[in-house]
Amino acid sequence: MPELPEVQALVDFLAERAVGLAVTGVELGSISVLKTFDPPPQALIGAPVDAAYRHGKFLDLDIDGTHLVFHLARAGWLRWSDALPATAIRPGKSPIALRVRLSDGSGFDLTEAGTKKSLAAYLVRDVREVPGIARLGPDPLAADFSRGVFAGLLAGRRTQIKGVLRDQEIIAGVGNAYSDEVLHVARLSPFALAASLTDEQLSTLYAALRDTLTGAVRAASGKPAAELKDAKRAGMRVHGRTGQACPECGDIVREVSFADSSLQYCATCQTGGKPLADRRMSRLLK
Repeated sequence: MPELPEVQALVDFLAERAVGLAVTGVELGSISVLKTFDPPPQALIGAPVDAAYRHGKFLDLDIDGTHLVFHLARAGWLRWSDALPATAIRPGKSPIALRVRLSDGSGFDLTEAGTKKSLAAYLVRDVREVPGIARLGPDPLAADFSRGVFAGLLAGRRTQIKGVLRDQEIIAGVGNAYSDEVLHVARLSPFALAASLTDEQLSTLYAALRDTLTGAVRAASGKPAAELKDAKRAGMRVHGRTGQACPECGDIVREVSFADSSLQYCATCQTGGKPLADRRMSRLLK
């Protein structure tokens, strides 16, 4: 799933390539991808693309005052083409969920792999009409996201810090991968309770959150959309690296598996050398 750094890179990419051009066509490969009905997609035809924005993990194209907002979910992606094929996409016949054509012949497809379809697009006059955006917490890279703001978000939360970092209504833009990375940098267990962190741990976590995301945004900046997935994987310290050596201490990176996801961590760096309970993996080993 693309998270804040990759979404920001896609926004910057679209700002460079699409802003200033006009929309000449919008095609739906999946009827279910569009979650709104007014205005209709045809309302965008002939309108100029004025700007591109990010709201958490949502991408937002301002098209002459109408916003095309989309969330790529777990398996979605944006595929850019300098010259889109002239043939229209056929609904249900490809992984393309939505295609936007632009006035110089370029454009992009929103694609989604797999059978579980979660990619969502919205056409709205005000981005706050998108439920997911209306509920977003503060952006962790915003200038006013201070340590005090961060401390206030965590105060009194008797929930695991991993879940807090991933909760979009608490902090916008961080997902499974970067929460693993942030916690590794901060040397904190993903199972630590948010409200139990000391002032020192909170300061360390705040710095790790800002520094990790800032570094990832910098690393993704300027890369074509087609290269962002590989660049993200290559930049991970522990996420997705189960069984490999921790880059800090050399211990093996361990995993905790859940029904539909997993987390990675280093026991030496984060949990005092104690492996975290992983009931799913334990059952497999019996």
